[in-house]
Amino acid sequence: MVTAAHPSPAPSLLRAARVRHLGPNWYAAVMGTAVVGSAGVALPRHGVVPSGVLAGVWALSLIALTVLLAARALHWNLHPDQARAHLLDPATAPFYGCLSMALLAVGGGAMTAGLPLIGTRTAVALDTVLFTAGTAVGLAAAVTVPYLMAVRHRAEPAQATPVWLLPLVAPMVSAALGPLLVPHLPPGQPRETLLLACFAMFGLSLFMTLLMLALVFARLVTSGPLPLALTPTLFLVLGPLGQSTTAVGKIADAAPGVVPAPYDRGLDVLAVLYGVPVMGFALLWLALSVAHVVRARRQGMGFAMTWWAFTFPVGTCVTGAAALARHTGLACYDALAVALYAVLVTAWLAAATGTVRGLLSGELLAAPRPAR
Repeated sequence: MVTAAHPSPAPSLLRAARVRHLGPNWYAAVMGTAVVGSAGVALPRHGVVPSGVLAGVWALSLIALTVLLAARALHWNLHPDQARAHLLDPATAPFYGCLSMALLAVGGGAMTAGLPLIGTRTAVALDTVLFTAGTAVGLAAAVTVPYLMAVRHRAEPAQATPVWLLPLVAPMVSAALGPLLVPHLPPGQPRETLLLACFAMFGLSLFMTLLMLALVFARLVTSGPLPLALTPTLFLVLGPLGQSTTAVGKIADAAPGVVPAPYDRGLDVLAVLYGVPVMGFALLWLALSVAHVVRARRQGMGFAMTWWAFTFPVGTCVTGAAALARHTGLACYDALAVALYAVLVTAWLAAATGTVRGLLSGELLAAPRPAR
């Protein structure tokens, strides 16, 4: 009697093994890629970078987001135990904020870098979907992750890292990108409601970030430098600084004709009075972070997915500097935006190269090793 052959389970097992350790931190690669396009458009003299190149980078981020969403859905389906473990891990749970920011970054990029490629109508439709989903996920993460940290994670002060900021920054990204959709809403209350909702998310994120940033800085000065692999995460502090400066600038840009006088003028004044000192602090933190990274590199810091922290936060400082250039008319902010964009592109090339190599070797999808 001949027994029918059964298909080998090896391919499905191999596919399952490949996504078992695919965590939410991978969305940082999408964020870092999308911001290269949108920050390039924000440059005061963005014509230096061909619009076709910026559109191509944005398209790459859209493809990466689509692939990653599918892979993460497979991860939740095949490894629900691992997915739940990520939520209960104080080192991994904050990365769920990256899902929100990836959706928002790609959606906002459609309205800027992707516009020549897909047109206004498609860009507005795509951004509406991604902005709505990203904002909902971001607000949920901003509540859920701090709640889990309080009742389940039991983290010690010495464990504080800039990664804890991620779920708190997500609403600030919504605040910075929401004004792009304001002109496409019906005049009157719909526009004003969205703009003031963005301003509310600006405040929500800002005050929560200030609370958490104190813990991060206290950990640095009392417990010493971060582990080598986590040292690049110091750049994450630049995210809320640059993004909040961008947000107040974008909100002020959209305010005329949307909010009544004198609030529209007040928002324009706020864009400068808030943005100038915050950008000053961002440059200070950038210098401090670079010093830590140089030290870590000399001590043997190799590539890790944390290198993507070099990208999106720096990109927000590019858009923040560009906003200050618009609102002050000062050439120094033009120059700052261009200089930071050069840093962003260099960082993206380094992170993307390391990621591709790690994927080809299989190292990045292997079980994580303890940070040192």
